[in-house]
Amino acid sequence: MSTWDYETDVVVVGSGSAGLTTAWTAAKCGLDALVIEKTEYYGGNSAMSGGGAWMPNAPELLRQGQRDDPKNVLQYLRNIAPEVDQARHQRFVEEVPKISAALETTPHFRGGYYWGKGYSDYHPSKGGNPLGRGLWPKPMDLRTLKQEARDLRGSALMVGAPKGVWMTSAEVSDLIRVRWGASLRRYKMMMKMGWRKVHAHLTGAEMITSGRSLVARLRLAVRDAGVPLWLKTPMKSLIVEQGAVIGVNAEKDGKPIRICARRGVMIAAGGFEFSPELRAKFQPLLGGVGHSHGSPGNTGDGIMAGADIGAAIDLMDDAWWMPAIDTPGSARPTVMERQAPNQFIVNVEGKRFVNESGPYTDFGHAVLAGQARGVDHNKFYMITDHEAWTHNLIASHVPGMPMPQAWLDHGTVVVADTMEELAKKIGVPSAALVETAARFNRFAAAGRDDDFHRGESAYDNFYGDHRQNNPNLREVNKPPYYAFRMVLGDLGTKGGLVTNENAQVLDKQGRTIPGLYAAGNSSASVMGHSYAGPGATIGPAMTFGWIAAHVMAGRNTTMTQELAAVSA
Repeated sequence: MSTWDYETDVVVVGSGSAGLTTAWTAAKCGLDALVIEKTEYYGGNSAMSGGGAWMPNAPELLRQGQRDDPKNVLQYLRNIAPEVDQARHQRFVEEVPKISAALETTPHFRGGYYWGKGYSDYHPSKGGNPLGRGLWPKPMDLRTLKQEARDLRGSALMVGAPKGVWMTSAEVSDLIRVRWGASLRRYKMMMKMGWRKVHAHLTGAEMITSGRSLVARLRLAVRDAGVPLWLKTPMKSLIVEQGAVIGVNAEKDGKPIRICARRGVMIAAGGFEFSPELRAKFQPLLGGVGHSHGSPGNTGDGIMAGADIGAAIDLMDDAWWMPAIDTPGSARPTVMERQAPNQFIVNVEGKRFVNESGPYTDFGHAVLAGQARGVDHNKFYMITDHEAWTHNLIASHVPGMPMPQAWLDHGTVVVADTMEELAKKIGVPSAALVETAARFNRFAAAGRDDDFHRGESAYDNFYGDHRQNNPNLREVNKPPYYAFRMVLGDLGTKGGLVTNENAQVLDKQGRTIPGLYAAGNSSASVMGHSYAGPGATIGPAMTFGWIAAHVMAGRNTTMTQELAAVSA
């Protein structure tokens, strides 16, 4: 007979969107739940992220006239990730509207989402929606959290911005669109930012957006449901009796604690992006952890705890890759930079190797493919001209501001009057870079990229210059020229515990391990090696947390009248 220090129905390991959704749903299903978090902050990668959630047929999308035939959504997922068990795709498509509707019954999510119209799914040619299926949390005042505010993990976005200066994802798009003139729009944007600073000074408001807003809303819902959250409480191992997981060994206040989980344990502790050992083992091509934008606590503890009791793992070689500019102290993720015109990206051979404006995970796969061919891709270069420098946002640098000396000292950027000189400074073959530039410029002049089809996708176009036929292409021909050193970063790893459509963890023979569940980046992604659209990490993380809690409660997820009213 086991002796316990604490007993509950559901133990949730990790406090990101997957974990908090599991805990809230468990409470709504009548179960007692406990969330334990390894670090001193809650929120994980979800809090650091843009906060978007890919949620086809969510109530807010229906209100916007964006009703999808579930068969079409399922076919899209099959098109981009055929290696994934179809039952998982099917269950996600069925359940994702329900969790979104359920959260809207709380005061914290009622009216709390907006649709990112025009932020396309990442693969519209394979069945994705060019208008997008991503939802983002609206801004909220951090003070609403009261004492829990200090423990919310910080954002990886707009780091160092002055107090009161904040933007939603939609406003970032507006900011990009004012760079090519549009003086009225620029004036309105400046006035908006100025008013926000004044408002913050006068009222003390601390507005948060993106992932922090999402996690704050989930934290409030969990708090209202009476679920405790223990910080600085790492799980050490799973407790198994007669083949079933019945609890966890953890550490609280520096002391061992045995926690009973009568209905199940949810592993939602993130990936392994900050484990040098695991990355060297499973991702040997690039290895290292110096360029990850995930939560520092993600060292694969939950994944390995499952593997230690016989759970199967998969997709460990992959991640939510993100090319980044190598700036001093950190690498800056690039999305808008790569979709802007007046730039192309080359490897150490001085050659283009990818559609620069495409989805970031696809970009990462191209880097890895090059590395596998024996071409060093531990660094590559974004080549721009002076027109780009004076018009494009690059690594948060605002056009018109001086070149940061630290960038020059660090080698983040080098400047030259000719392509030949630029090639010598960055150590790539001069003839190759000159020819690459000439070929790219011919494509740009024609508005068609014959090599990589850049600009042919609605996704590519989002942050481009929409005044021209191909928003992503313009010649690089106005000296001086700039070369920005880039590296392959990530937003977290996507490999983990293998689960079925109920979020139940499977062993190496494909059998369920009783009492063990996984979601988020602790589970092998339902997106496989692909990425459906903005928020295709968070949307499934929340959905499979919702599913797991219902399974633990022995209840189905049939939509009640209340949820149906929200979805109507």
